[in-house]
Parts: sequence; structure tokens; C-alpha cells
Amino acid sequence: MAYEYTLSIIKPDAVKKNVVGAILSRFEQAGLRVVATKMLQLSTHDAEQFYAVHKDRAFFQDLVSFMIQGPVLVSVLAGDNAVLAHRDIMGATNPKEAAKGTIRADFADSIEANAVHGSDSLENAKQEIQFFFSNRELVE
Repeated sequence: MAYEYTLSIIKPDAVKKNVVGAILSRFEQAGLRVVATKMLQLSTHDAEQFYAVHKDRAFFQDLVSFMIQGPVLVSVLAGDNAVLAHRDIMGATNPKEAAKGTIRADFADSIEANAVHGSDSLENAKQEIQFFFSNRELVE
């Protein structure tokens, strides 16, 4: 198994529902370690920059608007095969298709208000982590 880092964002809908602790607990119970975390209010510029890969897609502006509507909790998780493990815990993007017991099945309301974001590859994890954290903020 490969020891990896991945980025996790608990989105505004889940923060508003006050389920941050429940979500973090699921990551820890699955063997992932929180090595950095902070609560942020994203600006329009922040959200546009972070999700720039989607800028030409029809949902881009709705995604940006959603991500700035309230605070988010941004975390770096570490562990064996962290990227895939995190994605398995999150569940399918569409909560109606998410497996029972996953975060999105339990806490998401829609494809847009789907509670969490997670890096989809090691390469993207590195870029996303650098977007929010300096190396000195990662504490093991």
C-alpha cells in the first residue's frame, strides 16, 4: 500500500447542517489521519481558481456560487491509498447513486449540495493541497 495525501473539503451544505464532526470521524474510523485542517470562507475568486478545471462546463458558475454561500472545512488527509480510500468513504457524486453508509448517501441533498469534495488523483491532490496549505501546515 502507498502512503498518500489527499484534499478533503466539507462543503457549505454540510457545515450548515453541523455534521463536520461526524464526517471527520468517518475518515478517522477508516484509518485516515487529519494532518491539516482549517475553516474558510471562499471568495468568488478562490472558488473560480480552485475549480478552474471546470470553467468551460455548464455547471461552473452554479458550483462557484454554491461554494461561496457559506464556510467550508478544508483538510489534508493522510494514509494508505488515501485518495481512493477518501473517495470510497465519500460515495458517488450523485447521492441517489451513493452506496448506503457513505457520506453522500447520508448527508448530501443533491448532486450540487453533495456535502464533500475529494481529490480524484494523486496529481490533483498535490495541486489542491498546495492551493490551500503550505508545507509547514501539514503536521504528522
